Amino acid sequence: MGFLRISKRLPHLVHISPWQATLGLFAGAARLLAAGAPLILYGPYIEPDVPTAASNLAFDASLRARDPAWGLRDTDAVKRVAAEVGFAFAERRAMPANNLMLLFRRT
Repeated sequence: MGFLRISKRLPHLVHISPWQATLGLFAGAARLLAAGAPLILYGPYIEPDVPTAASNLAFDASLRARDPAWGLRDTDAVKRVAAEVGFAFAERRAMPANNLMLLFRRT
């Protein structure tokens, strides 16, 4: 997956914006991307049944202290939103510093 080498260009905003921005990101991408096109998210997330690193919990608390609408997102919630607008979850990849790469494909 050569496109993973450009991680500085991946959307890294889901946790530092209101949830409504994530909804808008997926809705906009659904209008613009052709079938099979990737949508890649990168950053820290909360995963059900996976222990969250203490540093990520502290980061989440600091984000919410700055703006209660910000914070680490639950991967299941992100996957639900994606599916609602026509994206299939394709891959989860662990990345440095307790971040994840979530790959979705337009259906």
